Amino acid sequence: MNFDEFCQRALNLKNLPLPGEVSHYKMSPALRIQWLKENDIEKANPKRAGVMALFYPDMEQQTRLLLILRKVYEGVHSNQIGFPGGKVEEQDKDLLETALRETQEEVGVLPSTVQIIKELSEVYIPPSNFLVRPYMGIYANPKPFIKDETEVERLIEVYLRDFMDDSNLIQENLSTSYAKNINVPAYKLNGYTVWGATAMMLSEIRELLQQVL
Repeated sequence: MNFDEFCQRALNLKNLPLPGEVSHYKMSPALRIQWLKENDIEKANPKRAGVMALFYPDMEQQTRLLLILRKVYEGVHSNQIGFPGGKVEEQDKDLLETALRETQEEVGVLPSTVQIIKELSEVYIPPSNFLVRPYMGIYANPKPFIKDETEVERLIEVYLRDFMDDSNLIQENLSTSYAKNINVPAYKLNGYTVWGATAMMLSEIRELLQQVL
């Protein structure tokens, strides 16, 4: 979709209710849903994080969504696909500031150049005990991304049309941090399998966009 048209339609998202857990569950393994039903997130005293779903035009003015492949490191999210973002730091006044600061650090996008169009539902990640708040943003006049070589292995620039294409919804057998060889709902985007919390966030974004595109 042409980026100007996308921006005009995306503004209609502001007043739409969030699908929330209903959309998250569509991209959640059965074991995860069961875990969430049996456990109290508040008692886990989760750490907080903010991430940014950034939509922007490419050189042909086609709309794209930015994902990143994280570096291999000692942690549960090593070498996974996600959004730019990260954990709260003391100087952050709120989770939006966290998401914008981390987006600048990881891919070089200045906070002042991002127009926020929607705050999304939080997603809890049991293996790392993080409660993550996603935001949708428009980056209308992009400069080349500058990835943080210590955290980001690769930028994954997804066409909006591919993200919205039902044929890219898949089931894949994976081994996760909490189970082996389970069927996991996922997206196949730019050749990568996107699952877990990122897929859950994408599911809510996709359901919102389906109402305005």
